Amino acid sequence: MQTSLTCKVQLLLDIPKKEAQAVRQALEPDNVDFPEGMSLQIAESDPGLALCFEGGRMLQLASTVDEVLGHIQAALGAIR
Repeated sequence: MQTSLTCKVQLLLDIPKKEAQAVRQALEPDNVDFPEGMSLQIAESDPGLALCFEGGRMLQLASTVDEVLGHIQAALGAIR
């Protein structure tokens, strides 16, 4: 018997609202080409930016989270 495991990672970035808006806008174009069965929800929160990754295999999800965090770091570097 094979069991199904759903993976989910939630992150809250504690950054100023203006930066959160810019990071969200920078990530949105990349949010369309995710691996099958995986999704990313992005929402501005108070404070910062909330990201919710869901689906995929654990290692695939961890790799995707790492890649998106790299994009966030690059966007914040350009903004700041």
